[in-house]
Amino acid sequence: MQRVFRAAQRLGLVILSALLVVGTLTLASAPAAATNYDVKMGSDAGLLVFEPSTVTVKPGDTVTWVNNKMAPHNVVFDAAGVPGDKALADSISHTQLTFAPGENYATTFTSDMPAGTYTYYCAPHRGAGMVAKVILEN
Repeated sequence: MQRVFRAAQRLGLVILSALLVVGTLTLASAPAAATNYDVKMGSDAGLLVFEPSTVTVKPGDTVTWVNNKMAPHNVVFDAAGVPGDKALADSISHTQLTFAPGENYATTFTSDMPAGTYTYYCAPHRGAGMVAKVILEN
């Protein structure tokens, strides 16, 4: 009877050890949670800028541009200022103008996009210096 009890204890320890190893591997391989970054189009002080002017993201993260002040605004990625081509720049641009505070656009940066600096601007206010960038790190 005592042998059966010891064998059951050993089996229980083996199973518990296996569960701990599997659990640890599962947690270690779980991807990091994606983050959402908000960028204001127009500063609180009414300046024609994106706030913040630089956002650093990882694949899976989303950038949301929110119309804050001094409409109209949009987000146009410069084909000469992205690590991809014109098609990529066009696909992540939001050319439609926003007029009301709170209107927004969002872009999720994915692992199939090349890492690097993505420069963008507000078309109506580019001449006033309303230019910013997203840095995609892998």
